[in-house]
Amino acid sequence: MNKYEKENIERLRPYLAECTILLKKNGAFPLDGPCRIFAAGSGVRDTVKGGTGSGEVNSRYFVNIEQGLKDAGFSIVDPYWPDMYRGFSERARRDFIKGIKKRARREKTNIISASMGAVMKQPEYIIPLDYSADAAIYVVSRISGEGNDRLAEKGDFMLTDSEVRDILALDKHYDRFMLVINAGGPVDLSPVMEVGNILVLSQLGVETGAALADILLGKAYPSGKLATTWAAVEDQCTAGDFGERDDTRYREGIYVGYRFFDTFGLDVLYPFGYGLGYTDFSTGKASVKVNGPEVEVSARITNKGNFRGKETLQVYVSCPQGKLDREAKSLAGFAKTGELEPGKSQTVKVRFDIRDLAGFDTKSASYILEKGEYIVLAGTDSVNVRPAAVLRLDGEFTALKAERLFDGADFNDLRGFASNDFDTDKVPVIELDLSACVTNALKEKNSLEMAALVADGLTAEELAVMNVGDFKAKGLSIASVIGEASMGVAGAAGESCRRYMDKGIDSIVMADGPAGVRISKRYYEDAKGKHSIGSTLPETMIDMFPAILRKLLEREPKEKKGRVFREQYCTAIPIATAIAQSWNTDFAEICGDIVGSEMDIFGVDLWLAPALNIHRSVLCGRNFEYFSEDPLISGKFAAALTRGVQKHPGRGVTIKHYAANNQETNRYANNSIISERALREIYLQQHNKRKGFARDISQRFRHLHKRVRPYGSNDFI
Repeated sequence: MNKYEKENIERLRPYLAECTILLKKNGAFPLDGPCRIFAAGSGVRDTVKGGTGSGEVNSRYFVNIEQGLKDAGFSIVDPYWPDMYRGFSERARRDFIKGIKKRARREKTNIISASMGAVMKQPEYIIPLDYSADAAIYVVSRISGEGNDRLAEKGDFMLTDSEVRDILALDKHYDRFMLVINAGGPVDLSPVMEVGNILVLSQLGVETGAALADILLGKAYPSGKLATTWAAVEDQCTAGDFGERDDTRYREGIYVGYRFFDTFGLDVLYPFGYGLGYTDFSTGKASVKVNGPEVEVSARITNKGNFRGKETLQVYVSCPQGKLDREAKSLAGFAKTGELEPGKSQTVKVRFDIRDLAGFDTKSASYILEKGEYIVLAGTDSVNVRPAAVLRLDGEFTALKAERLFDGADFNDLRGFASNDFDTDKVPVIELDLSACVTNALKEKNSLEMAALVADGLTAEELAVMNVGDFKAKGLSIASVIGEASMGVAGAAGESCRRYMDKGIDSIVMADGPAGVRISKRYYEDAKGKHSIGSTLPETMIDMFPAILRKLLEREPKEKKGRVFREQYCTAIPIATAIAQSWNTDFAEICGDIVGSEMDIFGVDLWLAPALNIHRSVLCGRNFEYFSEDPLISGKFAAALTRGVQKHPGRGVTIKHYAANNQETNRYANNSIISERALREIYLQQHNKRKGFARDISQRFRHLHKRVRPYGSNDFI
């Protein structure tokens, strides 16, 4: 391994457990030491490190759970469950591939389009269980990806009958049993809620299996919180459209995720922001200070258990109901403690600007704070909160004056009926004074002047090539579309253009993300350029090709004079959802720094990430690439990753899936229809902040500006 690989993995390892969430515990874990363990479930051997498609990263190695347990000193007992499961999974895979081929013929499309992101459901099986070990785990794995959405069916979003049967049997027999969820998003756990220990391992990149072993042994501890609500399949919001249609109407409006469940008073399996630890914490009474629009909430958190741990203070605000229907509460800020030893305490502070809680009034095209009481709530998840103060506003305040961008949707948004029924009798009432605040005007109509070089110095054909990007005019055409569209970096997603460097226009190389830099593991270089060794296509897709084409894609090149063989292994960081589950933006910045350092090494200019979309539906196949159902979490973590990348001058990010791209089904023809209020408050709210993300975006362009200026007198960016 190269020095940079070792260093990057060493930087990640201490934080991986922060991305995991303990949903239930009964005191049986952590274990005293390595022991004889019975390991069942599809994810023991077929552990998933991340999603498919652009989210895949070609790392040198990957530690699955089976290997992670062995490396940590565990003895996995017979009957060897993964060996017996292989026959069931291989038969299911053969049937799955046949089904994809039939689908391609039926829809008159090619195998590539039909198989993109397609995921095999876990099969039913009959395998004997072992009851002689000292402890047991069952690992439920689910994978999803680009091109297809998840299914609300057994073997995908729901557990199979076989999984439910064995999970309950193992939990009943073993005093020390852990159900482990190795998935990029929620799974309906309603049939197994009686299990005593449940861990959301998520998908943590190269060291996923090692991280689980650390947690089982207490070398690390879970301290993550859910970034998305976990609810049963029948309780999901169905107000909006989702699936196979050209027009997808976002009828749920602002009621996405916990905003829906909390406003309509619906029970969930585990609420947004929820997460336990090996230890227990107490959160003292929160105090609130106000200075104009700035609000500061502080609380003392004490570790009252027997293990080390970290806790997160979450602050929500319940806004008054007026002419705008408002959600029951929305996240205003959060802060995570450092590591607390048993008996130790820390006072944490959360600061936010009350103007960021303004709702969008379509009639006046303004972000407004309505007259009334704003209840500040502090706690450890969206349900377990208590009032800390009442902020009283004696008149309507316009925080931001915008412009109407369109006439609206062809439907009415879902209306909520939230009531501020919190007991505020014993909390202070603070008058909000916004008299010194001015109403800003947001000019949203912009125009760009073309540089003289573009207007006068390039032909129509040259402009077209620059617009499309470089491509291979000869050979297998697909290679220029998926992972082979760069002449400068083998396996990069694309490149602007190398053909006009004599005109002072340098090329910009773009690599996919967001779980790391996605380029080829190996390549060779000759007089004609750089060429990937092996295919960069997903394994599932390659399996569907005819044998002769598979052989062509996977063949090893011969050694010839003038050919130089090289490696370019990259680090697979945790998926975006897992990073957000840490509720630790410092860790997100470290992840961005790792990505930026590898961009430096391999000559990648733009990272096609972070992916800044919202978890509108738990069935979106690409949710693992996105952070959360909440816009504040999404914006904060995207900003942190951006800052990390931009520590490396000349390396930048490209925010992808910017907004309202919340399903993969029919993605080439899908039209998202959404009200302006929902678009602004949920899907674009993460970009509206006066501080933070807007500044990070402008910084990104400053770095790119420095990158391209030396190559010509015109800044074509």
